[in-house]
Amino acid sequence: MSTGTIAAKGRRAGKSPWVERLGRLGLVAKGAFYAVIAILAIKVALGGRTESPDRQGALRTIADQPFGKGLLLLLAAGLAGYALWRLAQALLDRDDEGEEPKGLAKRAAALGKGGWYAVLCGLTLSVLIGGDGGGGNQQQTTAGVFERPLGRYAVYAAGLAFLGAAGFNGYRAVTCKFRKKLKTGEMSEAEDRAATAAGVLGHLARLVVFGLIGLFLLKAAWEFDPREARGLDGALLELSQQPYGRYLLFAVAVGLLAYALYCFAQARYRRI
Repeated sequence: MSTGTIAAKGRRAGKSPWVERLGRLGLVAKGAFYAVIAILAIKVALGGRTESPDRQGALRTIADQPFGKGLLLLLAAGLAGYALWRLAQALLDRDDEGEEPKGLAKRAAALGKGGWYAVLCGLTLSVLIGGDGGGGNQQQTTAGVFERPLGRYAVYAAGLAFLGAAGFNGYRAVTCKFRKKLKTGEMSEAEDRAATAAGVLGHLARLVVFGLIGLFLLKAAWEFDPREARGLDGALLELSQQPYGRYLLFAVAVGLLAYALYCFAQARYRRI
């Protein structure tokens, strides 16, 4: 079998209707994840919770609910579906991006997203089987990276990547470019307005959170101090400790909840 034949079969597999179903299931799971994190952050802002509203905290919260293990299993399946959809975009060129620099950049971004959500799926399964949701915190992870050759520069790169993601989310919020992926022709006027508003608020919230994480990582690399690193939980809690911090945290949490609603809208109307 020739290489061209194998590539053609791969492209056909990438365009399978099953990949679309996995993608839509994954967007529901992604929305559920953000919704739980947002609700926990709102509780912190209102003074009703002192624990970190991080992803691991969200997973443990789900596990503590009635039928929690079943919910975690569904969440893991959804996150796996999201990862496979993104990997199909990256490796099988589902969206026909091609091999020009712009297309390869988009496929590389899809590969990164697929890998990240595969990790989240693994964290979910870890909690499901009784693990700690991934062990170690952001500071411990950063300290481990510092110990490797060129580790400090890797932390710099990670910080710049988060700042880039923050800027991209801000760009999408201001320009509403995210609407290009939605089947707006199938939406009612009210649904279109609601999805656009949720997308703007959600991307702005991600701008704030990703920007803070990026700045903390750059500070950790500059000072060569892993204690300066923050993850999602640290970024949100850092907000709560600022002047008027609870109000800021509440606003960002509402934005993250809006992003969850936008994910649900994507699950129904996104071009996949």
